[in-house]
Amino acid sequence: MTTTKRGRTALIGGAIAPFLVLTACGGDEAEPEGEGGDIEITLAHSYTEQQPQHRCGAQVIADEVASADVGVTVEVFPTSQLGEDADRIASVVSGDIDMDIQGASALGAVYVPVSTLDAAYAFDDEEHYARYFETEAAAELLQGFADETGITTLGSWTVGMRHFTANEPIREPADLDGLRMRFPDSPQFLMNAEALGADATEVAYEELFLALQQGTVDGQENPIVNIDAISLDEVQDHLSLSGHGSNSNLVIIGEVWDELSGEQQEVLQAAVDEAVAQVPGCVAEDEQKILDGWEQDGAMKIVDDVDQAAFQEQALAYLQENLDEEQLAIFEGIRESAE
Repeated sequence: MTTTKRGRTALIGGAIAPFLVLTACGGDEAEPEGEGGDIEITLAHSYTEQQPQHRCGAQVIADEVASADVGVTVEVFPTSQLGEDADRIASVVSGDIDMDIQGASALGAVYVPVSTLDAAYAFDDEEHYARYFETEAAAELLQGFADETGITTLGSWTVGMRHFTANEPIREPADLDGLRMRFPDSPQFLMNAEALGADATEVAYEELFLALQQGTVDGQENPIVNIDAISLDEVQDHLSLSGHGSNSNLVIIGEVWDELSGEQQEVLQAAVDEAVAQVPGCVAEDEQKILDGWEQDGAMKIVDDVDQAAFQEQALAYLQENLDEEQLAIFEGIRESAE
C-alpha cells in the first residue's frame, strides 16, 4: 500500500459531529469520493505540548486514530510549526495542511459569521458553549462555513473563559479607563474591546510577554491556561475574573475528508468526539492547579469580585447595535441556548 502525505512536504520544506457525519456518510449519494487506503493526515495548532489543547485534544485525536488501525495516521505539529493562525487557515483551504485547531475569531478571515462564536458574553460558561453545539442553529452555522470554504468542522471545545490581567484590579468597565489593553488582531476581538470599554492595542500573542514587560501595553485578556503558558504572572500582578468570553477551538479538516473511506471518516470523527469530551475536564483541572499555585506563591492576585453584570450589560448593548444582521442572528441564537 502507498501512503499519502498531503501538504506536509510543501510546508516543512518551505451537535456538530452527528450533523456533519450524516451529510458526509448518510447514504449512497453522500459516500465520499475517495476509497480510503493508507493516508497520513497533518494536524496543526499553535499551542504548546503542555497545554490541554494538545494533551487532551490533538494528541488524543492522533492516539485514538492510531489505535483504530484503519490505515490513517494523524501527525501533530504543535506550537505553530506549520505557520501562524492566518497562514494555517489558508493552508487548510488550499489543502497544504489537512487539519487544524483554530479559534472562531481567526476563522472569520475566511467566513465572517463563524467569528461570532467569540463575541463578548455570547456564552455564559463552558456548559453553555457545549450545549449550543448540540443545536440546529450551530449545525446551520457550520454547514454555511463548509459551503463557503470547503472546510468541515468535526468538533469544537472551549479552553475556558477569557479574563483580564493588569497591574491593578479591573472590577468594572470604568477600571479600563486609561489602560492600554492587548486584544488579538481580529475584527471580532477588536469589536469586543469596544463593547467592553477597553482601549485596544494589537499585539501578537507570541510578543505579548515582552510588550507587557516593556510597558507597551498595560494589560491583556486570555483564558487562564494561555496566561500560564507564556508566564504572564511574571509581568502582571492581578487576574480579574471577568469571564467576558469563551475561548473557542474548532477542529477543522479540509479536502482530505472526502478522500477517506466511510470507515476512516467514522474513526476520525469518533477520535475528535473523544477529544471534545476530554478537553473540558483537562482545562478545569489545569485552571485549578494554576490558580492554586498563583495564590500560594503570590505571583498573581485573584480578583473574584468583578461586576460581570455591568460588563455584560454594556457589551450586549454594544453588540446588538454593531453586529451585522447575519452575525446578530447567530449571536441571538447563542443567547437563546443559555439556560
